Amino acid sequence: MAKWNLPGDARLALSIVVNVEEGAEMNITEGDRGPEIVDELGVALHKPVRNYSNESNYLYGLKAGAPRVMKLLDDFGFQATFTAAAQALEKAPDLTKAIVDGGHEVCSHGWRWVHQYYMDEDKERAFIRKAVKSIEASTGSRPTGWLSRYLLTDNTRRLLVEEGFTYHMDDFSGDKPFWDSSHGKPIMILPYAVDSNDMKMWTAPSLTPADWLQYAIDSFDWLYREGADDPQMMSFGLHLRIIGRPGRIGYLEKFFQHVAAKPDVWITTRQQIAENWAGQNPAPQ
Repeated sequence: MAKWNLPGDARLALSIVVNVEEGAEMNITEGDRGPEIVDELGVALHKPVRNYSNESNYLYGLKAGAPRVMKLLDDFGFQATFTAAAQALEKAPDLTKAIVDGGHEVCSHGWRWVHQYYMDEDKERAFIRKAVKSIEASTGSRPTGWLSRYLLTDNTRRLLVEEGFTYHMDDFSGDKPFWDSSHGKPIMILPYAVDSNDMKMWTAPSLTPADWLQYAIDSFDWLYREGADDPQMMSFGLHLRIIGRPGRIGYLEKFFQHVAAKPDVWITTRQQIAENWAGQNPAPQ
């Protein structure tokens, strides 16, 4: 079993992941077959029409949600990884500047927030390269990590290796990094998590913000407990348009307060976690 020591002998590496998808979602104006189907109300229009209501729902994430999330991160001094669709950053230069100025990491969440599973190899390669070029132009730095819109292809990981990515997030198999050499040159896998993700408040409307908070705290506390003997990693996924609502943002603050009250927690970016792991567990040859 690979050994892992965290800076300062911390028990737990907490990775706060803020998804930036707003403005890059499906839209017939971008040539998509239909409008975005992920909606707070679950209204899925399978017709080639614009869903102006849902477009404004996403816009809320940029106009009102982002300032609230950024303020909390700044108030607590927490570093986060922003998994961003490149087009979303292009359309939100003020947010992009705030992310960079705040010392946060930008991880690629694709060129747009669309599925890759239907792409052939050439189309997916172009999609990845376009995302990298755009994010580097927007932030001044090339992204080192990748998160797909949930579904990847048989080619995704190999293409990421070819493009020089350090880590890949499309995995939900554990609470620690590991290496994958199945596509030639090794790439690090930093597992993500959907169970504590705020998206559950959209996909499972019966889950209240209080329920979500308790689940997040329970997840944190259990991993913190295990970390006394064997350091762990917790992925905590957020969305500007979801957690940034006035009835939910206070619950994020409560989670941050709970975390801040615990010693021996390393709150950091996924890039730093990847570097730390690789320094102790080099890639297999």
